[in-house]
Amino acid sequence: MLRYVLLAVGLAFLGVGLLQWFIRGTCYYPQLIWGAVLTVGVLAERWRYRRIEQERAAHWQKTGERFIDPETGKTVEVYYDPSSGERRYVNADRDSR
Repeated sequence: MLRYVLLAVGLAFLGVGLLQWFIRGTCYYPQLIWGAVLTVGVLAERWRYRRIEQERAAHWQKTGERFIDPETGKTVEVYYDPSSGERRYVNADRDSR
């Protein structure tokens, strides 16, 4: 919910700043800069910080890589999809129960 509010505020800042620029010929640059920073930050956060997967599909293969996730302190295993080249990080602690 907070993510959507921040995205809306960032887009509103961008929109009002651009509208001022087109209508008046002058623009309030901090409004454009903060709108751009907020919008790009919210969108990049979603892409960069993905959640660790809890389940894995049958076509995923183990790579043998394991590490401790610094954010959660849990062991994470890396899986690989040979058809797409995508990597997925799965919580390995749930297998040890």
